[in-house]
Amino acid sequence: MEQPTTQARKPAYGMASNCAFMISRAWRSAKSVLAVCAGLVLAAVAASLLELFVTPMILDAVERGVSPGELAGLIARFALGLVCAYSLQMYLKANTLFGRVHVRMKLGFEHNLLECRTAYPHIEDPDYLQRLAKAGHALKDNNQAGEAVWQTMTDLAVNLVSFAIYLLLLSQAQPGISLLTAALAAVGYFAGERIRSWRYRHREEEGKLEHSFNYILIRSQDTKLAKDIRIFGLGPWLVQLYDKQAQLFYDFSSRSWRHYLWADLLDVALALLRNGAAYGWLIALALRGELSPAQFVLYFSAVGGFAQWVTGIFQSLGALHRQSLDLSTLREHLEAPEPFRFEDGAPLAAKRGHLYAIELRDVSYRYPGADHDTLSHVNLTIRPGEKLAVVGRNGAGKTTLIKLLCGLLDPTEGSVLLDGEDIRQYNRRDYYKLFSAVFQQFAPLPGTVAENVAQSEDVDLPRMWDCLERAGIADAVRQLPQGENTHLGRQLYLDGVELSGGQMQRLMLARALYKNGPVVVLDEPTAALDPIAESQIYQKYNDLTRNTTSVYISHRLASTRFCDRVLLIENGGIAEQGTHDSLLEQGGRYAYLFGIQSKYYQEGEMEDE
Repeated sequence: MEQPTTQARKPAYGMASNCAFMISRAWRSAKSVLAVCAGLVLAAVAASLLELFVTPMILDAVERGVSPGELAGLIARFALGLVCAYSLQMYLKANTLFGRVHVRMKLGFEHNLLECRTAYPHIEDPDYLQRLAKAGHALKDNNQAGEAVWQTMTDLAVNLVSFAIYLLLLSQAQPGISLLTAALAAVGYFAGERIRSWRYRHREEEGKLEHSFNYILIRSQDTKLAKDIRIFGLGPWLVQLYDKQAQLFYDFSSRSWRHYLWADLLDVALALLRNGAAYGWLIALALRGELSPAQFVLYFSAVGGFAQWVTGIFQSLGALHRQSLDLSTLREHLEAPEPFRFEDGAPLAAKRGHLYAIELRDVSYRYPGADHDTLSHVNLTIRPGEKLAVVGRNGAGKTTLIKLLCGLLDPTEGSVLLDGEDIRQYNRRDYYKLFSAVFQQFAPLPGTVAENVAQSEDVDLPRMWDCLERAGIADAVRQLPQGENTHLGRQLYLDGVELSGGQMQRLMLARALYKNGPVVVLDEPTAALDPIAESQIYQKYNDLTRNTTSVYISHRLASTRFCDRVLLIENGGIAEQGTHDSLLEQGGRYAYLFGIQSKYYQEGEMEDE
């Protein structure tokens, strides 16, 4: 069966628009880039013209019989001009680097900031993550479009100006020479480029091979796998995988090199044909006495240079086109609309001492690419000050429910209401400020303990220690080498420490307490704790969540006893709800699951005995 073909999507921005975009960015952040590029164009054109005219003018001076002093002065002036032109080029190239890097870094900052601040649904959208990676490619290093475009635009300007000058010069001798040279140079370029573009046309294949190769290399060096590699003897297997991927990548590169070789051979053949025809024409003119020796040398040199500028124009345009595609991808990413309202949303200021009611009204949610709803037509009202527990099996939709409550996701159907108002109208960042949370996957910063609790360098120490005490980690922090000023992690700090999973979870709990949001969300806050520590946290739950509306997620049903209400999530909906005791009395699914867990723990205790 024939596979359907997909037409490549036309970029949103053309080459001229992307050049104007980069120029405008340089004008705003590093005007020196524009001045240096203009200076490079002038210096390069000047050097080219001096090189072209130096020999013919010296030869003409010799023919005219000028004195040795005049001849020496002429040579000295040309030499000085060339030295000045090349020195200026070197100086400008050295000084343009900083401005070019500055523009690229500014764009990189925007790209990274957007990655941090974009709406949460993008983080779980594979298509968005792929676009994010493609957008970042333009800013990867000095050789990518975000910086290399300046050199390309400079080269294009030099080639265009030089082409115009050489065209005018050759047209004075014989227009046919310039036409023949330009035509053969264009044919050579396009034919060679077609051959060379093989690698570009197979860039997806190359990308997959490179990704696989780098993945195996990175995984083999991952310290997290060090124990597994040694215990399970994975070293030889990893070497085999590495060799296999390396061979595949080498085979691809070999095919690419063969295409480059054929392109180079074609360039040589067409250059011989082009220059041979032009030189033959000039020799014929000289033999007929239509050209002086100086003119012959001038036009002879101009032929090679003219072909060089023609080819250079096409090469610059080709490179600029490819860079423009990357810049277009970057701009599309930077300027893409967000699914949430941020700065354009209505302000939402937390009211001191106010407890909010949160309602899910006929809410359904389906993840991108999924064939069914994770949650379907859920109706739920969390009363102000209520302590709510959400339980259920893995994959039941508990975490999705929490993400909807926190405003990390928007329902595909229905709405989430805050005190009766749809949260989609508000500045979403203001809405986030209402929540303190501890999630299953937490992300400590490479800073001090105090900075991780306060999420800032400005730390209220008495408040921080109170939160550490309430979270049950104050004593452990006091025992650290530098107390609350101890750095976490050894990736950035040689004196950093690595906390255990349980300690880190308690630290994240302290962080949530420090923020003191009116709504507290605890997603498996005791998953990394031992039973004794877990029991201590349960006993303190009322204290931890005082004067707040709180939502607690757990797999352990016994941990819900202290909550005002328990929700059992199954099959994308609320299967049962009530207090822990009332649900046991009902003898439904909750009671059944509780009985299984109780039996499991009882048997485990008997085995331990």
